[in-house]
Amino acid sequence: MLLFVGLGNPTPNSQNNRHNIGFKIVDAINQKFGLSKQKPKFKGLLTTGDIKENKIYVIKPLTFMNNSGICIRELLEYFKIDSEDVIVFHDDLDVEFGKIKAKFGGSNAGHNGIASIDKFIGKDYSRVRIGIGKPKDNISAADYVLNDFSEEEKENLEKITNNIIDSISILIDKKLDLFSSTVNNN
Repeated sequence: MLLFVGLGNPTPNSQNNRHNIGFKIVDAINQKFGLSKQKPKFKGLLTTGDIKENKIYVIKPLTFMNNSGICIRELLEYFKIDSEDVIVFHDDLDVEFGKIKAKFGGSNAGHNGIASIDKFIGKDYSRVRIGIGKPKDNISAADYVLNDFSEEEKENLEKITNNIIDSISILIDKKLDLFSSTVNNN
């Protein structure tokens, strides 16, 4: 069993924010692989199904980014999933827009959603860091992540999402370095 977590904020006006790229990725995974309808459970929206003969749970925490760990811990305890079997999709300011870096464990690098997860389940889980780049104007990082994607960025989002979906079996096998190189070279 694996748990995919997409990070974001649940308000309607946050839907196209850079901070919500995790939600967008897991929504696309749900749709592509025909997972169950989203149901409100564990303070999030849960879907389940099989991808490449693996039982997959997918959650979008509704606790807001800064409290994402609460939702994830409840789900792990209920389904008896190990933290090593968690893969979190989230935005990353320190990664160039459109680039993806997957890793196991490590620092939260100032990302409040990751800090919350670390607090509630520890650091032994995988992260798929999706680059949103740094702000180019005199805008704070906090405002930048809460702004919507530009039109140009929206066009590239589909490619990023398709690259992740096309390489999902590599990710399921937890071959994180291979996954990173594959999605960035498509």
